[in-house]
Amino acid sequence: MIRIDNLSKSFTLHNQGGAVIPVMCGASLTVAPGECVGLTGQSGAGKSTLMRMVYGNYLAAGGSLIVGDLDVASAAPREIIRLRRKTLGYVSQFLRVVPRVPTLDIVAEPLLALGTPSDEARDRAAHLLQRLNIPERLWALSPTTFSGGEQQRVNIARGFAHTFPALLLDEPTASLDAANREVVLTLIEEAKARGAALLGIFHDESARARVCDRLVDVTGFTPKVAA
Repeated sequence: MIRIDNLSKSFTLHNQGGAVIPVMCGASLTVAPGECVGLTGQSGAGKSTLMRMVYGNYLAAGGSLIVGDLDVASAAPREIIRLRRKTLGYVSQFLRVVPRVPTLDIVAEPLLALGTPSDEARDRAAHLLQRLNIPERLWALSPTTFSGGEQQRVNIARGFAHTFPALLLDEPTASLDAANREVVLTLIEEAKARGAALLGIFHDESARARVCDRLVDVTGFTPKVAA
């Protein structure tokens, strides 16, 4: 479902004379349907960079990055938008939403964008919000006023609203209490059971051990600095 081959990335520092800084080279991995692969490596090794490349936020300098049947490394913006709508979900650490939009509608939005009937989409959103212990009295409010933990759970509910064939997970259990952590891990296990391919960053070692089938150390993709 996700196939990365010889992927590379560099950043150009335009405020420093156009200096080019290579940050990744030779990145190769696969994630099969029903599999969860965890990215490991020290801070700054490139875990988040690789995830953003898979999602199409960062443009690759070389190599291929196939999600489903689309090469994200060379895809047009409209193709990436279509991929995100139907095929590739992303549960980030931070919730970014339009102010004043009710929480229930934020969680239901991925389904509404696919043409799911409104009642069905909101029923699914309500089910996930209940599972993640967001009180019903908050569903009509904007989550911009919620606590950090509540916002994270809304973000997780939104990410799992549609049954994406592929899903990126960026620290999905960070800052959660034991009860909500268990709900999230169960959601991940359910996604694997239905055949989703998951690629994630898990600093929670016990969570990583529970849901990840394999680990890939991205340190091996860091360009070597000449002595």
